[in-house]
Amino acid sequence: MLAVEPVLTPLEDLMSVPASEGFSHPQPRPRLSVEELLAAKNTQPIRSLDDLAADTFESDEELEEFLAFTYAERRRDAA
Repeated sequence: MLAVEPVLTPLEDLMSVPASEGFSHPQPRPRLSVEELLAAKNTQPIRSLDDLAADTFESDEELEEFLAFTYAERRRDAA
């Protein structure tokens, strides 16, 4: 006589696996304080607004074109 094995659905298959052999959860990372995270990235405090200044646009015209495009896209997405 032939032996017939039961066919398990994916959920039944998972339920038949002991919890220790089932899903593996990622190991938690050690908790670091804000100061430790900042030190690891060698960050420095912002001392003035000049620290944030960047020459993103080469001219005032380029900035105006960017702003016009941005406002037009916002209006288009709102419609």
